[in-house]
Amino acid sequence: MGQCVTKCKNPSSSLGSKSGDKDPGSKSHHKKGGGGGFKEEPGPVCGKSTGDLLANGTKTMEVMAEPPVTPALLADPHKEDPSGNGEDFSLLRIEELFANYKDEQDDAVLEEGMERFCNDLCVDPAEFRVLLLAWKFQAATMCKFTRKEFVEGCKAIRADSLEGICARFPCMLLEARAEDKFKDLYRFTFQFGLDSEEGQRSLHRDIAIALWRLVFTQDTPPILDCWLDFLTENPSGVKGISRDTWNMFLNFTQVIGPDLSNYSEDEAWPSLFDTFVEWEVERRKKGEEERRCAQSPSTDTEDNGAGSPHSGH
Repeated sequence: MGQCVTKCKNPSSSLGSKSGDKDPGSKSHHKKGGGGGFKEEPGPVCGKSTGDLLANGTKTMEVMAEPPVTPALLADPHKEDPSGNGEDFSLLRIEELFANYKDEQDDAVLEEGMERFCNDLCVDPAEFRVLLLAWKFQAATMCKFTRKEFVEGCKAIRADSLEGICARFPCMLLEARAEDKFKDLYRFTFQFGLDSEEGQRSLHRDIAIALWRLVFTQDTPPILDCWLDFLTENPSGVKGISRDTWNMFLNFTQVIGPDLSNYSEDEAWPSLFDTFVEWEVERRKKGEEERRCAQSPSTDTEDNGAGSPHSGH
């Protein structure tokens, strides 16, 4: 992720900000349940010519005309097949892939290595697929994959090569559309955006705006742009977004209609949502009045035109 998700959420200097949303009106609210799954299918391999590939992205071996060899001699001690379904991968190749991008001093893939990793995967560091990969790797910090995160993440998606990871992207995109999986991704994104080294507990407002745009890439709620306009204009003076506000906004998009008519301040919503709804309703009223004024013909103009000596012969 080199510039990573931070690339899409200027200013990057605010990553270590400790300012947060006090959110005095935070309350609980139940979200309607749901779930779903996905069916994994082989996907296209990143636009690169890689030869014949197996479903997990590894290259097929050439068949040599040699005398039969016993299965025991063909076994690879580095291969694992935790699912027992024959779709094995190589732990050794995962370690070698990690070594290609790890930092010289730190046993982790850091910003420079992350940027090269994304370039080799044919993805932009700031795009949704990189967030999905970080989610699958359960990365604790932006622009960084520890050895454990990288290895366990590759094992989780059953890929041991760049081609294999690229082939998994369609499956990950499909998986993220399932309600229960998206909820997990959504909550991960908040934690992912925090500066854990600084002990940050709230997202800086500008970072939260960028992450909201990113996490809702596939299915954008109708109210999202209005919400982000509100935060950008910032009439409430909010400096940070708390975990409760972040989590409750997902519920808000699922329960409240685009016209906001079914919103009630008496329900258990964070107080910031009350301010947003008041602000948005007032903005829509002003916009409607301006449109009516622009569409209404001038009475004076009509009268002058009717009485003008040059209006007819």
